[in-house]
Order: sequence, then C-alpha cells, then structure tokens
Amino acid sequence: MARAPLRSFGAAVRSFGNAVGRRGTAARTLLRRSARPGAPGDPARRPPRRAAPRRRAGVLPELAHERRARPWLRALGLTAVTVLGAWLGLLTVGNVHKPVGPMDTTMTLRPSIDGGTRINVAPLGALELESHTAPLRLDVDVTRLDPERVGSLVDRPETIDGLQDRVTADVESGTRDLAVRSSLAVVLGATTLGLAVYRRPRRALAAGGLALVLLAASAGTAAATWNPKAVLEPKFSGLLAGAPSLVGNARSIASDFDVYQKELARLVTNVTKLYDAVSTLPTYAPDPSTIRALHVSDIHLNPASWSIIESLVDQYEIDVVIDSGDTMDHGTAAENSFLDPAAELGAPFVWVRGNHDSLTTQQYLREMENVHVLDNGEPVDVAGLRIAGMGDPQFTPDRSVIAAGDPAERASGRALAEILRLHAEAGRPVDIAVAHNPVLAEEIDGAVPLALAGHTHNRKQHDLPRGTRLMVEGSSGGGGLRAVEGEAPADVQASVLYLDQDTRRLQAWDEITLGGLGLTSAEVRRHYVDDPLAEPSDAPSAQPSPTGSAPSGTATPNAPPDTPSPPAREPASTATPN
Repeated sequence: MARAPLRSFGAAVRSFGNAVGRRGTAARTLLRRSARPGAPGDPARRPPRRAAPRRRAGVLPELAHERRARPWLRALGLTAVTVLGAWLGLLTVGNVHKPVGPMDTTMTLRPSIDGGTRINVAPLGALELESHTAPLRLDVDVTRLDPERVGSLVDRPETIDGLQDRVTADVESGTRDLAVRSSLAVVLGATTLGLAVYRRPRRALAAGGLALVLLAASAGTAAATWNPKAVLEPKFSGLLAGAPSLVGNARSIASDFDVYQKELARLVTNVTKLYDAVSTLPTYAPDPSTIRALHVSDIHLNPASWSIIESLVDQYEIDVVIDSGDTMDHGTAAENSFLDPAAELGAPFVWVRGNHDSLTTQQYLREMENVHVLDNGEPVDVAGLRIAGMGDPQFTPDRSVIAAGDPAERASGRALAEILRLHAEAGRPVDIAVAHNPVLAEEIDGAVPLALAGHTHNRKQHDLPRGTRLMVEGSSGGGGLRAVEGEAPADVQASVLYLDQDTRRLQAWDEITLGGLGLTSAEVRRHYVDDPLAEPSDAPSAQPSPTGSAPSGTATPNAPPDTPSPPAREPASTATPN
C-alpha cells in the first residue's frame, strides 16, 4: 500500500522534468534564430525609439500637441479675447467729457458695422451723420447746456460769428483726447482679459498689442473715408425730426450762416429753458412697476404727430397709447394709409372714434395688429389696465359745428355709464373710460375713476361732482391741416399719465406742449393728484403751475417772466368744438 503513493510521486516528477526539457529546447532554438543577421529578433531591424516629447511647464502633452496641430484656433481665440477686452475697456473707461461750444458733451467710441457719428440730445432725440465708414462709431451725448455760456451768446449775438470756429476747435480737441483715452482703454481692457484667460503675461501683452493695432487700423479706415460734407445732410430722429422745418435745412444754414444768427440764438435759448424745465421738475420718481399711459387726441392727419408720439413712447417708456379720436379729417378710405404707423409705435394703441372718424376708419384700425378699438362700452385689458369707451355718435367731416350739450352726445354718455356700472357689478370694474367729446364723458361721472376726452383742442382737467376725474387733451396734431390753411398754428399737446399698478389709480401726470408750425417753444409741466387742478389757459404760463402739497415744474421758452395769471376755467360743455 505504501508503494502506490511513491510510484505516483515519481511519475509526477518525471512529467515536470520532461516539460522543462521541452521548454529549454524551444528557448535554445529561438536564441539560435535570433543570432542570425537580419532575423526578426535582430535589434538592427527594430525601428528607432522616438524621443518622448518634452513636457511644457503647466501644459499637458495632449494640449501642446493640439496647439501645434491647430495654430489657427489659437489665433482665433486670441483675436476674440482681444476684441472683447477692447470693447469692455471702451465701455468702462473710454469716455471723454468735453465742452463743445455752449454744450457739455460725453464722447465715446463704440463698435459698429457702418461707422458714422450719432449725436444724442435727450430727451429731444438724435441726429446721425454718415461721417466715415469704419468698424467704430463716434457717439456724442449732449448732457447739458451751460446757462452762462448760452446767456453770453444770447446777450451778445455778434459772438455767434465765431461760434463755428470755436465748436470746430472744441471737437478737434475732444477727438484727440478721445483717441488717447481710447488707446489706453483698449490696451488695458484686452491685456486684463488676456491675463485672466491665459494666465500668462506674454499672451496677455500680445492681446494688448493686437488691440492697439486693430484700433489704429480702424482709425486709419475712418480717416481714409472721412466725409466732411456729412454735416450738411444729417438724419434726424425723435422730436428733432422737426428741426429742419424750424430753422431750415443744414445745407442752407451752412451756406447762409449769417441769416440764421438770430434764429439760432433764439433756438439755443429755448432749448436751454427746456433743459432747465426737465432738470428742475419735482423729484417724483415713478416706481418701475408704475403703468405709464400716453394720452393723445385730435391728430387730424398731421404726419409729424407719429414721430412725436414714437419719440415720447421711447423717452418715457410708455406702456400704452390712448387716442381719444379725430385722428382723421374726413374719414375717407383714401386716408386710411395714414393710420399705418399706429401699429408700430412701440406700445399698444387704444383708439376711440371721433366726429371726424368714420366707421370705415374704425374698421381699418380694428384689423390692425397692436391696435385696440373702443366702442359700445366693451372693455379691453391692455398693459394692466381695463379700458372702455364709446365712439362719437356724430360724423361731421365737413367741420360743421356741433352745439354744446347735444342730446345725442348725452344719450351716448348715459348708455356708456350704464354699461360701466354693469361691469362694476359683475366684478370687472373699468379703470379708464375714453370718449371723444367731453359732453359725452361728463355723463359717466361716478361710474369710473378716470375719464379721457378731446375734441375741444383745449387742454383741461377737473373733478366731476361724483368723483370722476375728467382730463381733456388738446390737439396732438397742432390742429392738423388747419395750420397750413391760414389759421393760427396750434400747439402740439400730449400728456403722460402715471398710474399705480396695484390700484390702477392716477398718481401724477406730465403735460407736454410743443410749439406748433413755425414756432420753437417747448414746455414740460408736472402735476400730482394731490395738487389743486391747474386752471386751463390758451397760452402757457412761464410760472410754475399752482402747487399744493407738492410743487409742479414748468418752463415756457417763449413766454416772458411776467405772464399774467390764466383766465378762469369754463365748463367743458361751453367749449367750442372743431
């Protein structure tokens, strides 16, 4: 029994030895083959080993290989960082404050596709000059007019002879200062951003140098394409769109400058007083959530009214425009195209029919986008307000006189009042009611907090016996075509209403009055609801409107300081309608 395990152990030893022997034989055969010249195992046939790439400090080998493989990506990235940094530098520290003649200005370079020069005269508008073609635009913001410098021009009109040379010298000096400051701004901006992105001083300095090269190239392009005659053909926008009609076009002013000395002095004086009016208005700052409504009326086919309304919408950030009628003169279908700008004012347009507007006019507006037509007391919800109205029951395209207190107007007013009360009882009270004729609007007293009307071409406001505040707007078209038909030109009037978003009640309002055809006057007057209502007047007063618990600001460029007190207010029902 003991021999069996010994025999098994011996067999296992013999098997292991045989396996080792076979492996040794195979190893010796492989060594002999590899010893032959040119054999696969010969070291001479092995390819030379590549030296490992040197690893740059702080850069992975794969990233270094990528940078060598795609240099255009590196250049594109550097250019993007340079342009962005230069732009940020211009925005932050690239401004130059420079007096130009009687004005204090801020000059800035801005990236642009077409180039040119833009002069902003807030809140009046802007004018653009095609002065050059380059990837940079020169922005000049008129921040204020110096009363002392303007006063010297007005007191001594002969000094205007040298105004052109003085302005030219100021502009050249400002341009030089702007060039130096812009160079420093783009280099600083590009270098700072390059250091933040690459974290390597050499690459950051490269970005700063490239920014300076790009700025120099842009300046060279602007100089090569400079058009000195661009000042003769400016493009006006906003309220400045009427400037050529007030003082003549720029080409005639440049050629006959001496003829316009007195007109220029008067215009500068008026604009100065307008700036004083805006800067000295009461410190009422509407909450960002305040609803701003622009009330206009009686445009009467005046095409300039659309530019004025659009400018006011932009300057005052208007939420809704409310037109209380008589947009047309005869109400014919041929006049309908005049209404097209109403859809593109930058705010919803709410309209009610006047006695010069036909049902054809109303249907044309009803089919337009961004336009809401009021009639038969049906309310619309616009900009957080519920507004309802009733179209005028009479149509008088021949300008026939409607007797004050006409039964048709009062009957329509009573019908509208009943509809408004039904809406209130149903839990949907109306915030503002709009009618064209104040006679109609007087009948809705007590049914709505605020009523708007027009028709009389004479601005008035008063509280009705049952608590409704009635605001009658003047003509936002300056009387329309009547201004060129021999009648005395009327003022262009509009009002900005500030309403609380939660209560939807009136808090304050600005009365805006612009001189009519051939005039250069301008007035901005602010009122609070707590103020005693101002007595209306056919001529604006140079003194501030009556004040109660809070002041009201006003300025009238053409009115003398000792303008007498306005006459007593007449009832709306006795006003002479158009």
